[in-house]
Amino acid sequence: MPESMSFNRALVEKYDRPGPRYTSYPTAPQFHGAFAADDYRAAAERSNHRGNESAAKPLSVYIHIPFCKSLCYYCACNKIITQKTHRAVEYLDYLKREIAMQAALFDDSRRLTQLHLGGGTPTYLTSEQLTELMDSLREHFHLDESDAHEFSIEVDPRTISPERIGELRAQGFNRLSFGVQDFDEKVQEAVNRVQSEQQVFDLVAAAREAKFKSVSVDLIYGLPLQTVASFDTTLAKIIALRPDRIAAYSYAHLPERVRAQRLIRREDMPPPERKLELLELTIQRLTEAGYVYIGMDHFSLPDDELTVARANGTLQRNFQGYSTHADCDLIALGVSSISKVGDTYGQNVKELSQYYARINEGLLPVHKGYRLTDDDRLRREVIGALMCHGRVDYAPLEARHGIRFREYFGESLRQLQEQVGDGLIELHDDALVLLPQGQLMMRSVAMAFDAYLGGEQQERFSRTI
Repeated sequence: MPESMSFNRALVEKYDRPGPRYTSYPTAPQFHGAFAADDYRAAAERSNHRGNESAAKPLSVYIHIPFCKSLCYYCACNKIITQKTHRAVEYLDYLKREIAMQAALFDDSRRLTQLHLGGGTPTYLTSEQLTELMDSLREHFHLDESDAHEFSIEVDPRTISPERIGELRAQGFNRLSFGVQDFDEKVQEAVNRVQSEQQVFDLVAAAREAKFKSVSVDLIYGLPLQTVASFDTTLAKIIALRPDRIAAYSYAHLPERVRAQRLIRREDMPPPERKLELLELTIQRLTEAGYVYIGMDHFSLPDDELTVARANGTLQRNFQGYSTHADCDLIALGVSSISKVGDTYGQNVKELSQYYARINEGLLPVHKGYRLTDDDRLRREVIGALMCHGRVDYAPLEARHGIRFREYFGESLRQLQEQVGDGLIELHDDALVLLPQGQLMMRSVAMAFDAYLGGEQQERFSRTI
C-alpha cells in the first residue's frame, strides 16, 4: 500500500464506531424548524454582499430527482418508486418554478460553476425533460458555459443507452457517476438491482468517446451474499474499465430504520469480519492498480483533479463529497435537498405534497435549517482540513479566529490521546497530522472536534468503517 494509506485490521475494528460522514458541520440532526424560508432569504442576501471581499462566491446547484422505476433493497435515499412517468412531468414543472424563485435571490453576476443531479434516479427524466431543466437553469442563472465547470449527473446504467450519453454531454454535463455496486449476479438479485456488465462497459466506452472529463463508478461492500472472491472479480472488472474515480461505500444495514432493507434476507448478510476483509481487499486492489486514496471511501487516478487538489492543498468537501469547486454557495432544489448559503444550511420539505403546496403558495420550500455560530465555523474548518488534507495547521486557524488552538481545543486533544497511542495521529506544537494507518479512521478523529456528539446523538449515525 502507498505511504498515505495503511490497513491495520485490529485498529480498523477497534475504531469502527457510529459517527457522522461530515458532509456538513454541524450535521443534519442539528437542523431545526426555527430556521425557515425568511432566514434562508436573509442568508442569500448576505451572500451577495460579502463585506471586504472583492466578489461574492460562485454558485453551486444540487437538484434532487426522487423517482426510481424499481426499488434497490439497500437504498436509504429519499426516493419515490413509480412506473408512472407522468409524475416526473409534474415534478419538473415545480422544479422550474423553484429555480425561478431561488435565482431571484442571488445576484445575476454570480456564475453557476458547479451542478450536480442526484436521486433517486436523475436519468429517470427523459432527454427532452433534462434539456427543459437545463434550459430553465440557463434562463434564470448565469451558467459558466466553459468546460472548466463541474456539471455532474448520477446515472443508473439500467435507465440509459450509449446514445444518450452523448446527449448528456451536449446538454453541458462533463462528469458522470455510474451506480454499479457489484457485478455478481447473486448479489444483484439479493438487492433487486440486476444489470449486466456489458451495459456498464458500453456506457463507459460511450462516455470516453463523448469526451467526459471524469467518469466515476460507485461500489458497495458488505452487501448480502458478497464474498472476498466474488468482490475481487468485480474489482478486477472495474480496474479494467479504468474509471477516473471510484467510490467504494460501506453498506449500512439498518432495517429497523430503512424499510426497504427489511426485504434483504438476514441469513444472506455477511458477518462483520467479512466487511473488514472486503475493505482490505478493496484498498489493496485499487492502490496496487495505481489509484490514490483521497479519503472517505474515494479513490482517484494520479492525474485526476481530486488527486491533484489533495496534493496541492485545495481539495474541499460538500454534500456531494469531495470537490475542487466546493467553496461555492450551494443552492439545493427539489424535495429533501440541503443548501449551504453563507453561514447557514437550509433543508427543503421531504414530502412531495408539501413541496408542491409550498410552491403553489409562492413560498420557498425550506422548512428547517441552521445558522452557524463562531464556534461552529471554527470547528467546521478544523474538520474540513482533517478530512481533505489529513492535517490541521494551527497558525492559520489562530490568525483567522483569534484563538490559541491548543487552549481552545484542549478537551478535544485530550480525547485524542488514545488515537495518538495507537499511531493514528501525531500531535505537534503547530499541527495535528493524520498518519498512514489513521487514514481510514479520520471520522473518529474528526468526532473529537464535534461539539454536538453525545451518546444518544452518536447512535443516530452509521458505523465509521
